[in-house]
Amino acid sequence: MIRKVSFILLCIYTPLLLYWMFFGFGREYDPQAAYRYNIVPFHTITDFALMRVGGRIDQWINLFGNIAVFVPFGVCIPLLKSYTWRAFMIRFALGILIIEIVQMISKRGTFDIDDLILNSIGATIGWCLWRYISTFRQRSL
Repeated sequence: MIRKVSFILLCIYTPLLLYWMFFGFGREYDPQAAYRYNIVPFHTITDFALMRVGGRIDQWINLFGNIAVFVPFGVCIPLLKSYTWRAFMIRFALGILIIEIVQMISKRGTFDIDDLILNSIGATIGWCLWRYISTFRQRSL
């Protein structure tokens, strides 16, 4: 039963998240725009944390939003197929890497290594929650 619920949640949540990543937050295609990217780890994170760019809401969306929205993947995916943390993170990071590249190429976002870092932190938090819940459930049986 829990696997079915997890599958249904992923089938609803994934397209919603992809919409946010490619069309939400005022993202528009501009054929004249340059490709935007950041390959310097912690550059964007530092800019937002120190309030060098954007306002308080931008800071929360970038730093905490990029973590929080990926927690469900860390919980739901291992419910469908059990992975070690390393195997899960390799697959997850490759998926996010592809999405970041497509965002840049489609000019509907920025390729940002910091997004990959923050998204991976969110997925790791979710994976740790899944491990805790599974361990707790096994002990109570």
